[in-house]
Amino acid sequence: QVQLVESGGGLVQPGGSLRLSCVASARYYAIGWFRQAPGKEREGVSCISLSDGKTYYAASVKGRFTMSRDDAENTVSLRMNNLKPEDSAIYYCATAYPCAALIDGGLYDSSGQGVQVTVSS
Repeated sequence: QVQLVESGGGLVQPGGSLRLSCVASARYYAIGWFRQAPGKEREGVSCISLSDGKTYYAASVKGRFTMSRDDAENTVSLRMNNLKPEDSAIYYCATAYPCAALIDGGLYDSSGQGVQVTVSS
């Protein structure tokens, strides 16, 4: 099982930006992020397919979040701009196959411990 360690997160005002990073112990078919807020269903946020390099986003974050990867470091990042209070959640880095399973169904193979993102004034 791939080990994943997230960093980043924190408290930011609405309209602000944050960057999350994730270091993976090995390469996998696809890697991405999902979030979980209290009382809400798990939501797949973004995903990169390592086979073709395509990136996928949930409709709720498209245009505001950007995911990137550094293959040499087995690291992926999530740049989150124009954050809204409804983006507040614990964000988890996760492996998945394929990306559609994570984005559409919130399904994953392994995940990190998660980091808290709070958007509040």
